[in-house]
Amino acid sequence: MIVKSPYLKCGGSSSVSGYLRYIGTRERVEILPDDRPPTRKQEQLITKLTKDFPEARDLGEYSDYKGKPTKANASVFITRALEENWSQVQQSDSYMKYIATRPRAERLGDHGLFGDEDAVDLEQAMQELDQYDGNVWTHILSLKREDAARLGYDNAKAWRNLLRANRNEIAAAMNIQPNHFRWYAAFHDEGKHPHVHMMAWSTQPGEAYLTRDGIRNIKSALTNQIFKQEMLHTYEQKSQSRDELVREARRAIRQLTQEMTRSICTAPEIEQKMEQLVGQLETVKGKKSYGYLPKSVKKTVDEVVDKLEELPVVRECYDRWCRLQGEVESYYHDKPRERKKLSQEKEFRQIKNAVIQEAEHIRLGEISFEDDDLAEHNEPEQARGESNACRELRRIIGNKNISLDYRDRAAEKLEQVAERGDAHAQYRMGQLYRDGPLLIPDNHKAKYWLSQSAIQGLPEAQYALGKLLLSDDWEVRDPGEGIRWLKQAAENGSHFAAYRLGKEYLSGEVVSKSVTKAADWFTKSAEAGNQYAQYMLGKLCLTGQGLPRDQAQAMMWFSRSAVQGNQYAQFFLEQRNNLHTPSVMLAVTQLLYHMSRIFEDNSVPSAVPVGQQVDRKLRRKIQEKKITMGHKPDDHEEQWPEMTM
Repeated sequence: MIVKSPYLKCGGSSSVSGYLRYIGTRERVEILPDDRPPTRKQEQLITKLTKDFPEARDLGEYSDYKGKPTKANASVFITRALEENWSQVQQSDSYMKYIATRPRAERLGDHGLFGDEDAVDLEQAMQELDQYDGNVWTHILSLKREDAARLGYDNAKAWRNLLRANRNEIAAAMNIQPNHFRWYAAFHDEGKHPHVHMMAWSTQPGEAYLTRDGIRNIKSALTNQIFKQEMLHTYEQKSQSRDELVREARRAIRQLTQEMTRSICTAPEIEQKMEQLVGQLETVKGKKSYGYLPKSVKKTVDEVVDKLEELPVVRECYDRWCRLQGEVESYYHDKPRERKKLSQEKEFRQIKNAVIQEAEHIRLGEISFEDDDLAEHNEPEQARGESNACRELRRIIGNKNISLDYRDRAAEKLEQVAERGDAHAQYRMGQLYRDGPLLIPDNHKAKYWLSQSAIQGLPEAQYALGKLLLSDDWEVRDPGEGIRWLKQAAENGSHFAAYRLGKEYLSGEVVSKSVTKAADWFTKSAEAGNQYAQYMLGKLCLTGQGLPRDQAQAMMWFSRSAVQGNQYAQFFLEQRNNLHTPSVMLAVTQLLYHMSRIFEDNSVPSAVPVGQQVDRKLRRKIQEKKITMGHKPDDHEEQWPEMTM
């Protein structure tokens, strides 16, 4: 269904009563044989119409005419184009002459107007409008011929009943009180697009106003009513197909985003643009968010995003997303989705702010920590001095192939061992309460058991306790104690604790920032073999932060880290002949990481385009049908944004 809602101004020398007479008294367009070509006058008028009103080219009737230029199609298009642009047409002698002399077919009576009343007095209605000085909206409601015939909306009576039944909804959409709402309409059964012209206004001038949301609400109310008999079956079929499509596409997108996360690459053009953006941000005052930036800076951000789109993994992921979004939307309307540049796609506006954020990090000289996989290594499964009993219980608890009941009993036994003072058992109980899932996560209990073990001097527990106290859980957070336990763990040989201390002194979030102290702790950790600390020392040596600038020393630390499998260290080794600011060199990699998250978040298509909302009654029918098929009342499937059709 197509809904258009222009308005006409009344008052002064402007009157819309002529439009009312026109829609009420014009008859059906003469239906001529399809093979008769348009007349020369029709062709000339169509040329003038499309020149004067370019938007007329978007009408379905124009597409019909271009696809099959016949006399009948020309007549239908001309009529519709004139009606769509009535306020301008009535000021043109040439157009009004056509309206006055256009071919007529069989008359249907004095007029075809209908409204709230059974009998409409045309002259009285025109007089009412002549005396009105507010805005009058001229809604045009159109269906395809096949839909109108199939659904029974190829006659004035059906449309009259529909508009009367929904007049309050239309009034509400126009922000008019029901008792102030006035309307007249006429049905024009012609061509491939039978339609209704509806004039609507408020008896209180200035009360009515119509927004895009209001137009959407009118369309939703009417199409719900028109298509309600078909909606249940269609909705279920399309929802099932849509869900299958989305699940498959999400799997593919997830694989690509994981590849993005793992990607470490260099792109000189993007790096140059990022350096340009860094320079531009130096002059920007206030909030550094895309919407607040000067046009020249926005242009640079867009150029960075467009260059990112050229990276193969990004292009493939975006192509996949575009296909998914387009295929989902094709279930609900025929217009193909336009493929925009990534920088112009509203769904991915976050990428622009990610670019700005990364450039700001570079500008401020902030150092990043490429240690996302740290959690996989920083708490080794085995700890020195662990008893055989504790080791066996830990093995049972961690074996998911063993029954849950048996693992629960093992956890109970481990807690009994912990209560007898076994430091390793206490440490493991702290981990179980911190991480779950065998035990319900409880950071208070985790803190208790880790503290018991840490007091006994177990470095692994001291390190785990320090991390817990520095966590974002405000119920256990205690930064001062966290740093104290990290230092204790580092002194007792935990190189992971020393590395974490280096990070804390470099970031300055919970301790006073000191690049020198950070370098000292990184050195202590690196010399103990920590690959992350070795990598960080390499970066500090390149930048001269906390340590003398020394490329040879940087390469040495990168080499030691790369031997242990650190891919970022390997990246710098491979770029040793093209070294510059590390944060700039890693900008593309960091942006790919951000983009992987953004693509992942947007892998579920947004609500499909505006159209027919599935109302509450229909949703209730769908639920009732599912219940009869065996679903439970509260058996909710994956929730999607409210569907339109």
